[in-house]
Amino acid sequence: MKSLHKNLENITASVIQKIGNPVSVMVVLATLESFGIRDKDVFSDYGFVSISDLAKHVYEDLKDRDIESLKNVNELKKDKEKTSVIPVSSYLWMKTKLLVQFYPLGIFHLLPIFLQIASIIVFGYSLWAFIGFNIVQSTSVVFGVIIGLIVSGGYVQVLGRQASFYWHHQEYKQAKMVVNKLIESGIKGLLVTFLFISAINFLFNLYPFSFILITCIYAFLIGLLLLVSAPFHTIRQRWVISLAILMATGIALGLKLYTTLHVYITHWVGIAVAIFISKLFLEYFFNKKKGSYTEETLRPKKLMVIYKNYRYFFYGTLIYVFIFIDRILAWSADIDLTHQFIFLYEKNYEIGMDLAIVIFFMLAGVLEYSIASFSKFLDVKQRNILLVNKDTFNRSLFKMYLGHISLLLLTALLTTTFIYLLITQPWGYQANFGEALDFISIKVCIIGGIGYLFLTWGMLNSLYLFTLDAPKGPLRAILIACLANLIVGFILCRVISYEYSVVGMLVGAGLFMMLTLRETIVFFKKLDYHYYAAY
Repeated sequence: MKSLHKNLENITASVIQKIGNPVSVMVVLATLESFGIRDKDVFSDYGFVSISDLAKHVYEDLKDRDIESLKNVNELKKDKEKTSVIPVSSYLWMKTKLLVQFYPLGIFHLLPIFLQIASIIVFGYSLWAFIGFNIVQSTSVVFGVIIGLIVSGGYVQVLGRQASFYWHHQEYKQAKMVVNKLIESGIKGLLVTFLFISAINFLFNLYPFSFILITCIYAFLIGLLLLVSAPFHTIRQRWVISLAILMATGIALGLKLYTTLHVYITHWVGIAVAIFISKLFLEYFFNKKKGSYTEETLRPKKLMVIYKNYRYFFYGTLIYVFIFIDRILAWSADIDLTHQFIFLYEKNYEIGMDLAIVIFFMLAGVLEYSIASFSKFLDVKQRNILLVNKDTFNRSLFKMYLGHISLLLLTALLTTTFIYLLITQPWGYQANFGEALDFISIKVCIIGGIGYLFLTWGMLNSLYLFTLDAPKGPLRAILIACLANLIVGFILCRVISYEYSVVGMLVGAGLFMMLTLRETIVFFKKLDYHYYAAY
């Protein structure tokens, strides 16, 4: 009897949490059915003859209670938000707290990249690089990495956005389905790309078959690693990525140092280990979450997902296309080097761009903090500022945006100082790699560093717009930037010298920054409209 009474109390509490104050017995009945309660179980579990009798009892019980005690989860959340008005004096503390929390977090999550840099400095070897490769081997491996990044980039962007939607709404089964489906689609995209490349190579005999095979294997493994790693950003378990890369690097390095396996094999085994570990943890985290959706309501509609996210897909793809356009142009411009092939790895250019991209990596913390801060204060301000004062709402958040840009520029200045010391000081590049930095590399580093600053600024602008689902401007901007990068870089590297393809990247990045800045300014002027349109 006590068990029946306890069950009845629990189901009544669940009904309150779900629907609050019911408008009719039928609403209660539908709610009970949504919990999976069946007629044949009602008597044994609750002591009623049918689910209709149980619904009638629960309804009458609730109607005898105080209305204030009949608020569902969403109503309680709204009440809490209404009473949690934050005084102006607390803004500075909140900003400081967010900066301390999210800026280091953005840097920390680049630990896999820094780990690879440390490995290549100490051992001359990393999970997908080796200083002992000749120029053709380097071209094959790096080109494979580039293809893997470009092809998977769009899928990763969509995966992060769509899976986040379901995960944050606690629809875990749908989130898992979206993740698995997009990983599957990404694999298909990689395979189609390989077929296309192989067909072109077969028709025009551009490279040996072994070159294309090695390129495709690296591309597949890197692309798949990105795909299985992306969900950890959504479920806020990004430490798994660092753990997987750390363990994979250790295993690959052990195979390189203590076995006679070819470097290619050690790389492939290492990346495969990282993929396996990531997939294992991903299944573990999803299995911890128990959804309550039926098969009929579970599966997201494919056309709906495509329609909502196709702009983000193309943006994610084009960002990586933009990053690598200048490199491919530089690789193909030196005719004395590439007379046998259409392009080959250009060492001095790559070193310069690898140094320059440190600026991009170090600014990741600013991106992480800026978007977290914007999302937080967007909610705070809309609760603290009356609707009639919408201009105050818009101006206050635009002022915050200007503060984020100031932090971006300050971080870029500090990073530039570090790179300058790395180039000029005895403990820097020459001490770690045993050779002086070529003047071409220094020139490329300077121009590329400015370009990466503009690119990051443009990406920050884009993230603001993405927050309230306004992707049209960033997509148009990155498309124009890619064209500018290609046209300017192609002309300069052919007319002057191969290293001037970096100027195309600088011009493209500058255009991207200015176009997204214009969109962002317009966005902030109508921020109140975008906010309420998005929610």
